[in-house]
Amino acid sequence: MSQARGSSLWTVQRRAAPYVFVAPFFVVFITFMLYPLIHSVVYAFQTSNGPKSTVFVGLDNFRFMLKDPDFWTAVKNTATFAFFSVFVQLPLSLGLAMLLNAKWVRTRNLLRLAFFSPYLVGQVFVAVLFSLIFIPRFGLLNRAIHAVTGMGLETKWLMNPDLVMPALVLAALWMYVGVNMIYFLAALQAVDRQLYEAAQVDGANRWQQFLNVTVPGIKPIAMFVMIMSAIGSFQLFELPFVLLRETSGPNQSGLTIVMYLYNTGFNSGDLGYASAIGWALVVIILTISLIQASVLGMWKRQT
Repeated sequence: MSQARGSSLWTVQRRAAPYVFVAPFFVVFITFMLYPLIHSVVYAFQTSNGPKSTVFVGLDNFRFMLKDPDFWTAVKNTATFAFFSVFVQLPLSLGLAMLLNAKWVRTRNLLRLAFFSPYLVGQVFVAVLFSLIFIPRFGLLNRAIHAVTGMGLETKWLMNPDLVMPALVLAALWMYVGVNMIYFLAALQAVDRQLYEAAQVDGANRWQQFLNVTVPGIKPIAMFVMIMSAIGSFQLFELPFVLLRETSGPNQSGLTIVMYLYNTGFNSGDLGYASAIGWALVVIILTISLIQASVLGMWKRQT
C-alpha cells in the first residue's frame, strides 16, 4: 500500500516538476509585462487625471496626438537622433572594427576594451560626464576646440537650441560606437580568409575586396546592428533627460518621444494620453524596422 502511494506521489511530482520550474517566469511575465501591456491598451482609449480618475474617450487621444505640435517636435528630434545613430555611428563602428581587426595594430585587446567600456557605465553616468564636458569655458570639449581653432571657449552646448542635438549625438557616439564595434569585429573575424586570398589572386584591390568580400560577409550582422540601433534611438530617454537636467532643452530641442511620454504620464498625470503616445511609438518603431528589413533584403530567399 505504501509503495503504491510512493509511486503515485513520484508520478505526480515528475509531472508537476516542469510546471513548477517555469511558473516563476510566467508569474513575472504576467505581472510585469502582460498585465501592464493590456492595461496600457485600455488606458490609450481613456483620459485620466491619475490612475483613479479615468473617462473613456475612444480615439480622441490619437486624434489629439495628430494635431499636437509637441508630439511632432518629439518625433522630429528623435528621428534626427536616429538618423545620425545609423549613418554616423555605424560607419565609425565598422571603421574601428576593421582597424582593430588588423594584425599590425599593437595592443588590440586593450584598445577593444577601451572602446567598449563606455557602454558598460550606462546612459545616466554618460549624461553626468558629458554635462561637465559641455560646460562653457572650463569644459573639456570647449577647451579642445579653443586649442585647435582659437574659438569656442564660451560655447553653451546645452543652452543653444542648435547645439543640443549635436551634443546628444556626440555623447551617444562615445557610448555606443564601441559596442557596435564588437558586433562588427565578430562579423569580420567570421569571414573566410580564403575569400580574400582568392580575391587577391583575381587582382582585386583593397576597395574591391571590401565591397565583394567584406560587405557580403558581414551583411547579416550589419542588418541586425542597423535595426537595433534605430530601435534603441527611438527609445532614447535617460541620456537627454539627465543631460538637460530633466528638461526638454531650449525650445524643446532635446525633447524625445519617450521624454514626452514621461512628461505627459508622470508630470501631467494624463496616463491615457501617455499610453496613446507609447502605442504610437510602437507603430513607429515597427514601421521603421519593417522598412529597414525590406530595404536590406532580409526576407529575400538566399540562393
